[in-house]
Amino acid sequence: MTVVWGALLGAGVVLGVSPWVWPRREPRVRRARAGDGRTQALLQAAGFAHAPGGRLVVFSIGAAALAAATAWLVTAVPAVGAVAGTGGAVAPTAWLRARARRIRRARRALWTDVCDLLIASVRAGMSLPDALASVAENGPPPLRAAFRGFARDIAASGHFDSSAARLQATLADPVADRIIETLRMARQVGGSELVPVLRALATSVRTESTLRSEIEARQSWIHGAAVLGLVAPWVILTLLALRPEGARAYGSPEGGVLILVGAAVSFSAYRMMLRIGRLPEPRRWTR
Repeated sequence: MTVVWGALLGAGVVLGVSPWVWPRREPRVRRARAGDGRTQALLQAAGFAHAPGGRLVVFSIGAAALAAATAWLVTAVPAVGAVAGTGGAVAPTAWLRARARRIRRARRALWTDVCDLLIASVRAGMSLPDALASVAENGPPPLRAAFRGFARDIAASGHFDSSAARLQATLADPVADRIIETLRMARQVGGSELVPVLRALATSVRTESTLRSEIEARQSWIHGAAVLGLVAPWVILTLLALRPEGARAYGSPEGGVLILVGAAVSFSAYRMMLRIGRLPEPRRWTR
């Protein structure tokens, strides 16, 4: 009976670890495609819609090598070099995410002007492609380049759906998706309710922008405290590691474990504070 129970236990262990030891190829491909999609979406949101996703990997590897080499030359502590290399690897992605948030925040107050311009153009009797193309000349300056590309696309192809899809990819903004999808649906099904819908959309966007600005202004101290709590201990650690006795202490196995555990705790606390102080972003409408 002992042999039977041992065999059953061994079979259970083998079956439990089999998804990691012998994974199927199809999920790998699916996960790789999902990762590529997230990378491309991040590049689009940061304003680099036409940049290849592999370039981000190259920058991450280069930043990791540079940060690790710099930390090693300054402190001569392997654990500090490993932590600096990890931070350098995630730095390009963090910069892209911060840039995407800044772009969304800067554009948030401009979409109401775009809606008002579209309403005026439609009421003046312009077609929907011409109304969208007019934003390139009369719209807010930060958005004119994207709509100028739409005007070139629609003039070259004459196909509204494909040109609107490229405009969505260039803008990479949830509010822009709502506006463009509203215009696309109105062009497909017709109707006389486009102006009231755009007016209601402009009112909704204006209210949401005002509310988000107030909440983000009140919660900005959480982000500042998170950054200060993350950076300050490592500045002190670097100063201590510059002294010979500090370098010997932190260069020992016990010191390396202390640095790695401290890095994990600091990163977890930083992510927790950011999650507490960050508002959920609206999801994009993709086709």
